[in-house]
Amino acid sequence: MKLTSTMICAPLTAQSVEQMVSDMRKAKAQGADLVEIRLDCIENFLPHKDLEIILRNKPLPVLIVFRPKRDGGLYESDEHTRFETLNLAKELGADYVDFELKLASVLPGEQKMNHHCGSKIIVSYHVNGENLPKEDLGNIVARIQATGPDIIRLVIDAADITEIARVFHLLSCSQVPLIAYCVGERGLISQILSPKFGGFIVYGSMDGNSLPGLPTLDSLRKAYKVDCINGDTIVFGLISKPVSHSKGPILHNPALRHVKFNGIYVPMFVDDLKKFFNVYSSQDFAGFSVGIPYKEAVVDFCDEVHPLAQSIGAVNTIIRRPSDGKLIGYNTDCEASITAIEDALIDRAKCLACALKGEARPFEELVNFQPEKGAILANATPLGMHPNTDRIPVSEATLGDYQIVFDSVYTPRKTRLLKEAEAAGAITVSGVEMFLRQAIGQFNLFTGGQAPEEFMRQIVFDKF
Repeated sequence: MKLTSTMICAPLTAQSVEQMVSDMRKAKAQGADLVEIRLDCIENFLPHKDLEIILRNKPLPVLIVFRPKRDGGLYESDEHTRFETLNLAKELGADYVDFELKLASVLPGEQKMNHHCGSKIIVSYHVNGENLPKEDLGNIVARIQATGPDIIRLVIDAADITEIARVFHLLSCSQVPLIAYCVGERGLISQILSPKFGGFIVYGSMDGNSLPGLPTLDSLRKAYKVDCINGDTIVFGLISKPVSHSKGPILHNPALRHVKFNGIYVPMFVDDLKKFFNVYSSQDFAGFSVGIPYKEAVVDFCDEVHPLAQSIGAVNTIIRRPSDGKLIGYNTDCEASITAIEDALIDRAKCLACALKGEARPFEELVNFQPEKGAILANATPLGMHPNTDRIPVSEATLGDYQIVFDSVYTPRKTRLLKEAEAAGAITVSGVEMFLRQAIGQFNLFTGGQAPEEFMRQIVFDKF
């Protein structure tokens, strides 16, 4: 029978037994439901002694893994010793023990998946860079299932976010508890959205031990609240490259929960827009924010574009229309930036109207550009964004000529441009203000309701 609750697991790779025990306690404190113990990472590992220490001191359930080098682990000795060690883990009371498919397949009949001592047996397989269709992955799952495990684990190297769709398909169809995910930065949503499709475990890293494609335990519990995700949860995502810098999830997700909307907002590392929209075409994926570098290119993938976005030539928000599934493009950046600048001016409407009479110049010429006194500078480029925080788009010597300087970059909150403009006497407007306003506009489009503006503003004030 397929289990429906998803547990949060912290992988532990300490090099000593003492550190493993310490990390188990830390993982529990940070919100893990269980921990994965990598025995192959322990230096000078002594099977009976070390397993007894680990299992006697476990503060939460443990999953024992003893990974050989051929499968990405560190163990290089004989298979018989490894098999005996995994069996010993079962005898000593490990909650879950992982056997790779190759090992599970060659066990003698009388030893095959001996379910004793209450341990649950996981049989796993790692797809190394193989671009297999769904049918072949299904065959792999069938081969694993034939060994008689309690739980199946399938790990896939993801070269593109679209490959995760087949993982979701497997999770939703499996009649056996299934752990399935993609590794790497592009695999992030395979962890976060696993509960929606019935995954048995979602992995999260502990503080100070971040891994590409792995959310933190804290984000799984607080930002994403994976325990609240179910099959009816609507997915909204940020399409960008890169995407890890975005603070959208820590703003949108609490706001969605605040208004009791069953939705989740996730970062999506996208390489190919065409492939992405072809694959993620269901109503489950109901809307998207669009970040750098796709705001202009994504216009071509919208079925309809709002007149304002059309006139600008850029889309930062896409809604999948429920009635026919068509993608409708909008731009909430424009109004957000203008109102943010307006609110920083005393005679705002008149001043802004005058300021908008401009001309286009090549970016390379800006270093020599001399503005008129009282001009407005709005940086709409990614210059100054973390981690490249030392650049500004204009000559430092001209900053004193601007009445107001606005920077759309919001990581860091106070960019070098804003610091130097403020020192030169200009009024400054942070990109955080624009980010908040465009997010409010997106939230309204996503949900068809009214964003909790004061609640969202408080989140920005507290966490950005």
